[in-house]
Amino acid sequence: MSTPEMVADAIGGPNPIIGFRRKDLLDSLRTVVGEAVKHPKHTTASLRHLARTAVAAARGRGELTPAPKDRRFSDSAWTQNFLYRRLLGIYLAADAELDAWLGGSELSEVDRERARFVLSLALDALSPSNLPLNPAAVKRFIDTGGESAVEGVRHFAGDVRRNGGFPSQVDTEKFAVGKNVATTEGSVVFRNEVLELIQYVPRTEQVHARPLVIAPPQINKFYVFDLSPEKSLVKYALEQGQQVFIVSWRNPTADQRDWELVTYLKALEEAIDAVREITGSPDVNLAGACSGGITSVSLAAWFAGRGKPVIHALTLFVSVFDMAEDKTLLGVFASEETLAAAKRHSHVHGVLDGRELARVFNLLRPNDLIWSYWVNNYLLGKRPPAFDILFWNNDTTRLPAAFHGQLIDVYRDNALAHPGEVVVDGVPLDLGKITADAFVMAGTTDHITPWDACYRSSKRLGGDVEFALSSSGHIQSILNPPGNPKASYYRNTENPESAKEWKAEAEKVAGSWWPRWLEWLGERSGELVDAPAVVGSDRYAPIEAAPGSYVRA
Repeated sequence: MSTPEMVADAIGGPNPIIGFRRKDLLDSLRTVVGEAVKHPKHTTASLRHLARTAVAAARGRGELTPAPKDRRFSDSAWTQNFLYRRLLGIYLAADAELDAWLGGSELSEVDRERARFVLSLALDALSPSNLPLNPAAVKRFIDTGGESAVEGVRHFAGDVRRNGGFPSQVDTEKFAVGKNVATTEGSVVFRNEVLELIQYVPRTEQVHARPLVIAPPQINKFYVFDLSPEKSLVKYALEQGQQVFIVSWRNPTADQRDWELVTYLKALEEAIDAVREITGSPDVNLAGACSGGITSVSLAAWFAGRGKPVIHALTLFVSVFDMAEDKTLLGVFASEETLAAAKRHSHVHGVLDGRELARVFNLLRPNDLIWSYWVNNYLLGKRPPAFDILFWNNDTTRLPAAFHGQLIDVYRDNALAHPGEVVVDGVPLDLGKITADAFVMAGTTDHITPWDACYRSSKRLGGDVEFALSSSGHIQSILNPPGNPKASYYRNTENPESAKEWKAEAEKVAGSWWPRWLEWLGERSGELVDAPAVVGSDRYAPIEAAPGSYVRA
């Protein structure tokens, strides 16, 4: 079973722009078959080599071993038992031979990556660890007198009815929003049709005069910044004397199908104006993550184009807005046909459902996000684990069709990277006109928003940028509280042109990047003043306690 850290590294707010269809997978499979038929000598040689290595494995003379981090075969039976060792050897031989066959094929680079993905899906599904004869499953069957098999069937039937046939990743009964996640004390102090604004109760006697406003991704709920108290970035910022406000986006339905980028920007502007009135600060510091980062830079550019200097400093977590070189797997499948089909799909339904994106994302890391739960829930007959990050990841939201279509256009044309190509309410956006200082954080193993793409995006900004590289994945890089002995990040006071140069000259720092960010933010948050006795103001009185109503929809 995957550890919480492994799972957090594997999951991420899914790419809110594209996915891939069954047709894309079938087309790639047809390409593989066509290549095999077109070049029979290469195919025959591979089959002969596979036969030799499989026979050697069956005779106990196989030399292949699983990757060190492959936990599927961690049970000692896979290496010590006569039958299991041979079964594993045959599987590893097939895996290696398919990879070698692809490497020697004449497929284009794009077709080869697509084919490698499709074939890896099949191989992962056929892994002997997923069969009922999995040694851990056999042991548990004996230990429970067969009860594990009965429970496994029950879990499978429940997932077919309620989860589209995918194994459940989390025991949702163990969590409740406002009870043991999203528990930091605060109140909703402003609400419009698009968002709720939460102000948190200060945790220090004095606070910085300039407030922090956090804009989360629209495709996920805000409380990734406020999970358990130990992992709450909100709580940590409060403890460093920040006045923290966070946006909780409304979960749109087909009735809101016409919401566009301008809808979100105007709603966020209203929220920031409310923050300014509540705190008395003429400007704010703004932080955005993933697609919320795209929204944040768009808002900052929109303000700059209108001459409204209310963003003093900008923070961007795992955000890509220069999409010139999308080398992710989703990017490989991003053909004109796929993008057009994605727009049609959301247009027909009025929204893009986050559950669909989550399932696409699961296919990108199937061993961590599908098959480990297949084994745990069905073969071992156990309940899914109780991980707060998985609860949040499964608490998905939707995107309005119009906004989704705009994101696709921005992705396809790399429009935000080109001044004036995106126009909001008559104002052309130019990221180079954002002169606010920026702190940009990315993750080394992030396969959703690769760190070099985050760095490239940061070069589009017009102000001074500090770039930090956390040694983890998409979500785990954000959820990086102090105290983890394995945590580290890279710093470089210079910003050379290329990400490769930056990394080569960077200093590795032990520990979390959170303290450095709060130090940087504190330098840009104004003087210390007495903390307010209550949240809100006469004009913006508290409406209800945090986490509010929109997050529960």
